[in-house]
Amino acid sequence: MSALDTKCVNAIRVLSADAIQKANSGHPGLPLGSAAMAYELWANHMHHNPKNPNWVNRDRFILSAGHGSAMLYSLLHLFGYGLTIEDMKQFRQEDSLTPGHPEYRHTAGVEATTGPLGAGLGMAVGMAMAEAHLAARFNRPGYDIVNHHTFALCGDGCLMEGISSEAFSLAGTLGLSKLIVLYDSNQISIEGDTDVAFTENVQARMRAFGFQTLLVEDGNDLAAIGKAIEEAKADKAHPSFITVRTQIGYGCPAKQGKASAHGEPLGAENVKALKENLGWEHPDMSFCVPQDVYDAYKALAKKGARAEAEWEKLFAAYSAKFPKERALWDACHTPVDAKKLLADESYWAHDDKAAATRALSGTLINRLKDLVPQLIGGSADLAPSTKTLMKDEGNFSKQDYAGRNLHFGVRELAMAAMANGLALYGGLRPYIATFFVFSDYTKPMLRLAALMGLPVTYVFTHDSIGVGEDGPTHEPIEQLAMLRATPNINVFRPADATETAAGWYLAVTSGKTPTALVLTRQNLPQLAGSSKDALKGAYVVSEAKDAMRMQGILIASGSEVSLAVTAQELLAKDGVDVRVVSMPCMELFEAQDPDYKERILPRSVRARVAVEALSGFGWGEYVGLDGAAVCMKSFGASAPAATLFKKFGFTAEHVAEVMKTVLRQLR
Repeated sequence: MSALDTKCVNAIRVLSADAIQKANSGHPGLPLGSAAMAYELWANHMHHNPKNPNWVNRDRFILSAGHGSAMLYSLLHLFGYGLTIEDMKQFRQEDSLTPGHPEYRHTAGVEATTGPLGAGLGMAVGMAMAEAHLAARFNRPGYDIVNHHTFALCGDGCLMEGISSEAFSLAGTLGLSKLIVLYDSNQISIEGDTDVAFTENVQARMRAFGFQTLLVEDGNDLAAIGKAIEEAKADKAHPSFITVRTQIGYGCPAKQGKASAHGEPLGAENVKALKENLGWEHPDMSFCVPQDVYDAYKALAKKGARAEAEWEKLFAAYSAKFPKERALWDACHTPVDAKKLLADESYWAHDDKAAATRALSGTLINRLKDLVPQLIGGSADLAPSTKTLMKDEGNFSKQDYAGRNLHFGVRELAMAAMANGLALYGGLRPYIATFFVFSDYTKPMLRLAALMGLPVTYVFTHDSIGVGEDGPTHEPIEQLAMLRATPNINVFRPADATETAAGWYLAVTSGKTPTALVLTRQNLPQLAGSSKDALKGAYVVSEAKDAMRMQGILIASGSEVSLAVTAQELLAKDGVDVRVVSMPCMELFEAQDPDYKERILPRSVRARVAVEALSGFGWGEYVGLDGAAVCMKSFGASAPAATLFKKFGFTAEHVAEVMKTVLRQLR
């Protein structure tokens, strides 16, 4: 290692320590221990251009151990991604570009929002899948326009989380050779030595998953780290896992190798001691980087600019020689034409026979696959049940990365993380599927999708006690309320074919909001009053005979809308005139202007009953103190669906009686 290389590595350590100390908050252990491997990777092996962080053929770098964000920000600052020294001084402060954990769309050069340990590994696998898929679809002999690696840096905690095993098991099965994982192995966790809870042979586990495994004994040996990275790149059949032995808090005499280095500032005296120990110029000064270090990083950054310029020449030649492929490339990298799809009557067409919304969704997926070439997706081993297979589009596998049908196996958590990686990559619009009750397994990664503003589509089928004989373990009750409580996700529970088409339209045209489609197992009738107004979140699906003098409003979603319409008919026979409102998506309804919301749910009509075969949590906002909700108040049971709907009060007669009770109480 040259003296200048040493200074460049130590600049990462010093900047990180200064930022954390000024904030009096943060995690210095990883930046101090991993600085050398990060420098070697970014300086000599990773293709990236700080002048264009969004270059499509750049190598991706995911800091799965997101608590080490100060190291990533130091790299972005030193390489010239636009982070200034003032930004470094605002680490973890309000509205800064250097938040506590890396945030996608917030800081240039951050590829994914990380922090929940292991999540970045699942997203990295998704990115590697995206690279392999687009390379298979677009590359031609001599024109490898998609050709790069995905790197992830993780720690012991990431590998303890179960998501890492799920994700790496599939990565090995798929032979994703462009995926390279660097493991910061310092054998320290927050509670002390990792031996208290983590003694497995990680290398052996990774080999069992199908990874090439490499070991670097000294985490400060740039040559050894570089050699391992190049060996990883040379393996064209397996993903690679590089264990790098490091010391947490390296360079700080009082903290090196200790658990206390993990998640608390070093302290002013220890920061000074760190700088003195590293031979840093001006140890009494903070945020002071020598000019020769900046110059060295600037020279390194120019390599990336040259690499992109070479790629641009290749892409121009490719575009000229393969115009059809270039047109498809542009289509994949262009948002779906929402106006065109809205007006496409063939997309919205359906017959009048009863059908499960999961089956209707399957039909729509197979219409969309030709209209949306960037659509890609699959399920957690449930495609026949969730109806999510694209016909004649092939299966994504080690033998055929061009296939658009993804098979995640029974790995819901990692599946959701991989979908995030596919969406983050660009040029693809992923959907994933499982039974609605298992949305619990997807929730942490779904939350990250919402936080990052990724338009991932979740196809959740078997949406209520209508699951029937499978019993309470498979009957979702609280899951709809859980999703509705999550910011920035449209939770869409359609009632028939038109509403299901509206849900998929919403999903494929969304820019920065995920969509959860919540679909039935059982057949539902096609409603005479359903319309594209479902895109407003709620609308009148069956009007009262006298809208100006209606006595009440029934509000329902999904399978309960037709039930509410039947209850409306029963009430009419008894002289009670009510309106039925279908509310497939509360979030869309809340986004409407106040006048529209007042027209649909006039405040003057206080007699309101919500009907939904799931938890009633959240319906109070729409029925008010005077209304009622016919919803689940317990878990379900094992019996035929029709039996369960009757058992738990989801009959037209009961709904009508509840409305009558509400009206009597208001007199």
